[in-house]
Amino acid sequence: MGTGSGWFVFENSYAEALPELCTPWSAASAPAPRWLVLNEPLAAQLGLDPGRIGSDEGLAVLVGNRVPEGATPVALAYSGHQFGGYSPRLGDGRALLVGEIVGPDGARRDLHLKGSGRTPFARGGDGKAAVGPMLREYVISEAMYALGIPTTRSLAVTATGERVARESPLPGAVLARVAASHIRVGTFQYAAATSGPELVGRLVAHAIERHHPEAAAAPVPALALLEAVCTAQAQLIARWMAVGFIHGVMNTDNMTISGETIDYGPCAFMDRYDPATVFSSIDHGGRYAFGNQPAIGQWNLARLAETLLPLLDADTDRAVEAATGVLTAYGTSYDRAWLDAMRAKLGLRTALDSDRGLIERLLSELQSRQLDYTSAFRALADLLVGRDRPERSLPLDAPDLSAWIAEWQIRLSADGRDAATVAAAMDAVNPVYIPRNHAVEAALAAATNESDLRPLHRLLAGLAAPFTERPGFDDLATPAPLGPVPYRTFCGT
Repeated sequence: MGTGSGWFVFENSYAEALPELCTPWSAASAPAPRWLVLNEPLAAQLGLDPGRIGSDEGLAVLVGNRVPEGATPVALAYSGHQFGGYSPRLGDGRALLVGEIVGPDGARRDLHLKGSGRTPFARGGDGKAAVGPMLREYVISEAMYALGIPTTRSLAVTATGERVARESPLPGAVLARVAASHIRVGTFQYAAATSGPELVGRLVAHAIERHHPEAAAAPVPALALLEAVCTAQAQLIARWMAVGFIHGVMNTDNMTISGETIDYGPCAFMDRYDPATVFSSIDHGGRYAFGNQPAIGQWNLARLAETLLPLLDADTDRAVEAATGVLTAYGTSYDRAWLDAMRAKLGLRTALDSDRGLIERLLSELQSRQLDYTSAFRALADLLVGRDRPERSLPLDAPDLSAWIAEWQIRLSADGRDAATVAAAMDAVNPVYIPRNHAVEAALAAATNESDLRPLHRLLAGLAAPFTERPGFDDLATPAPLGPVPYRTFCGT
């Protein structure tokens, strides 16, 4: 059953199939809830009536004050490697899975409340969330969606009317997140650690039915699931790298089985190209730096493979060999997806072995000259067709860069397309607007300190059409000047 009369109709297949992996729980009461932002297009996609969802009744549901008929809210259990260290019991310390919605398209999606109060997994935290981090997740997840990158999405952010204690008291908020599911690598780790192969096997069956049904017919379904998850994650991380996105906290509990980006904490988009870029204030060693993301993805997937070994083969050596083959294939899948994405960014229609060297030499030039990653590719398209955009022009007087451009243009000629066609193809995949860090911070500060949502809505309007150049959004097209202190983001907990 799905949505009815534009209102919530929930199912609870995960909680019913896997009760060992969740705990029934209720949200804390919000004393004075009010709307901050409601994602009306997403509501409509889910088969919900935005007008009805935007009522006081809808507000009560999305802040956690009311449990709709049919919903059975649960806090999800999972483990996780956090910065390489294993935590056996993490779970939703400040969040609840309200239930599942089956939309008009037949897709099943979770509705999840983040910042809804303490649960049994809270580990000493207050279970609450502040306005700024919840709006950050809304902004970045919607930007990723507009860029065409698989992502969880944000249905709403609601203010709770109370203050939460951080370094200074901050206004509280709840994020209503929509996801294909919240099954993570850490979910499998928890199942394996607490109950072993029987529970892992049931989790495998549920994950296959929900996300990768083709795996059910394979000779070894668990191995086919691992292959599908590795492929999905390889393609996802390649997409991150293509747009300069840095997740910031790629713990195993922040990697989904569905292949969607999840948990936008200390995330940000890179301005000037540098593979060593780190924004997270807690990533002191650079474990989750931009350039490390593909390898960390493989490391996380190896942890998933470990939980599946008993289901792959009764002989441990053969099980390890099978899993190792899949993990090796991840590298091949990622490499192919990244090369395809970078060829598209450079307007290359065909594939030549020499393309990798061409791409890597450009990235080296961007790094050595501290050029902006996003605008550089738009500038290359400008160059092809003689568009005058001084604000993003390239230093053509640099001999190495000029030599690279000449080589690139020779390479383009091998594809046989005219310059206008190539430039249009490049503009279709290279955004002009991304969530520039200074613009995001300004919008969040206005919303937090002044209750002024106008900068937020302007930011969202610019990011909704990232490939289409429009007047009035120059701050989303150019990086802020380099300051004396590197930009830092925080996890928001």
